[in-house]
Amino acid sequence: QVQLVESGGGLVQAGGSLRLSCAASGSIFSFHAMGWYRQAPGKQRELVAVKYGGNTIYSDSVKGRFTISRDNAKNTVGLQMNSLKPEDTAVYYCNAENIGVDYWGKGTLVTVSS
Repeated sequence: QVQLVESGGGLVQAGGSLRLSCAASGSIFSFHAMGWYRQAPGKQRELVAVKYGGNTIYSDSVKGRFTISRDNAKNTVGLQMNSLKPEDTAVYYCNAENIGVDYWGKGTLVTVSS
């Protein structure tokens, strides 16, 4: 049973930084893609950043502020978030995908105060 566990969320003032981490357990394979999504209150879940193969994709709203990192050998993915804004407030979910199957963490709350 694959499990993804996020850590690192919390409360931060606007302009501050946070780092999220996600570790996958129970998997004997490396995932094709690993990344982060977020869901703000009353909004749909949206992509934040994802790494797959040699590619990295960021949403326009976080480009230049967030950096995704991935360790394939350890099946971990991180998200360094700088210059945080109140609109970044959301529950952040770790995602891993392999052969068309998506796995999700339970999410970690990031709150950015103005």
